[in-house]
Amino acid sequence: METLLVLTVLFLAATNGANDNFKGVAALYGSRRAGYWTSLGWASITTLAGSLSSVFLARALLKAFTGAGLVPADVAAKLPFALAVAGGAGITVALAAWRGRPISTTHALVGAMSGVGLVAVGSAVKFGTLGQSFLLPLLATPVIAVLPAWLLAPWLRRLSTRADHESECECTVNAVQVSAEGLLLRTGMPMALAGTVAECESLGARRAWQLDARGLVDGLLYLSGGAVSFARGLNDTPKIAALLLPVAALDGNASALAVGLAMFVGGLLGAARVARTMSDRITRLDPGGALAAGLTTSLLVGTASFSGLPVSTTHVSVGALAGSGIRSGAGVDRSVMTAIVLSWVITVPVGAMFGALLYLWLG
Repeated sequence: METLLVLTVLFLAATNGANDNFKGVAALYGSRRAGYWTSLGWASITTLAGSLSSVFLARALLKAFTGAGLVPADVAAKLPFALAVAGGAGITVALAAWRGRPISTTHALVGAMSGVGLVAVGSAVKFGTLGQSFLLPLLATPVIAVLPAWLLAPWLRRLSTRADHESECECTVNAVQVSAEGLLLRTGMPMALAGTVAECESLGARRAWQLDARGLVDGLLYLSGGAVSFARGLNDTPKIAALLLPVAALDGNASALAVGLAMFVGGLLGAARVARTMSDRITRLDPGGALAAGLTTSLLVGTASFSGLPVSTTHVSVGALAGSGIRSGAGVDRSVMTAIVLSWVITVPVGAMFGALLYLWLG
C-alpha cells in the first residue's frame, strides 16, 4: 500500500501543477509581455525552486497538513487515511484543471480530510480546528487581495505608461562640417540628445547612458511572477508532501523533491486551460495592472508561506486580478467570475465526497 500511496500523492502533485503552476505568471502572460511557453517555463522553474526550499523554510505547513489537528493522531498516521485524502483531493483538482477552473488544492485537501475524517472517526472530527486554522484564512484571502491591487493599479499603470514613452537613452553627438579636402572638422561642443536607441544610433552618436524602460517593466513582471511561483512552491509542496509521512522509506527531503518534480511535469503537460482562464478571461490586463496583481499576490502568498498559514494562491491571485481589473475600468467578466466562485464553493464538498468514497472502498 505504500507504493500506491506514493503514486497517488504524485498524481495529486501533478494535478496541482496543472491547476496551479501558471497562476504565478498569469499577469505576465495576460499583459502579453511574454509568450505562453516562456511564461510557463519561468513559472515551472521558480515553482520547483520553491518546492526544494520548502524543506528548510516551510516546516510549519508540513505539520499543519498531516491531519493530526483534525482527527486523532493515530488515525492520521495510518496509510488508508493518507491514501484516501490524496486520492480525493487529486481527483477533485484534476477535474478542475480539465474544466479550466482555477481552484484551491488546499481546499481540496481540507475537503478530503473532512470527508475521510467523518467516515473514520465520526463526531470526533475537530471542526473547530478546521474553521479557525484552515477555512478562515482561505475564505479571507481573495477579499484581502482585492484592496492592495486596487490601490496599486493606477500608480503602476501611470509608471508603466510613462516608461513606455520616455527616452530610452542619452547620447552625445559632435557638430561637424566637411572640409574641401574631405576632412571632418568639429565646429562646436558636443551636444547631448535624448531619444530612443535607434535614434541615437542613426546619428552615429556615442551612447552616454541608457535606460531600457520597456525592459525594466518586463523585468518587474518577471520578478513578481517568479516570486509568486516560488512562494506557491514553498506553500503547496509541504501540504502535499505531508501525506507521504506514513511512508517510512521517505524522509522530508525526498518527499519534497518527488512532489516538486511531479508538480513541474504536471504544469508543463496540463496548464493550458487554466492559463487561458486566468490570463485572458477574468479581465484585460495592461502592464501596470499586471504588475499590481503580481506584486499583491507575491506579497500575500510569500508572507503566508513563511508564517505557516494555509492560504490559497488561487484565491489570492484571482482576487488581485479582479481588483486590478475593477480599478482600471476594464472590469471583470461576471460569468467567468461566477463560474470560478461556484467552483470554489463546491471544492470542499466534492473533495470530501471523493475522499470518503475512497476510504470506504479501502475498507
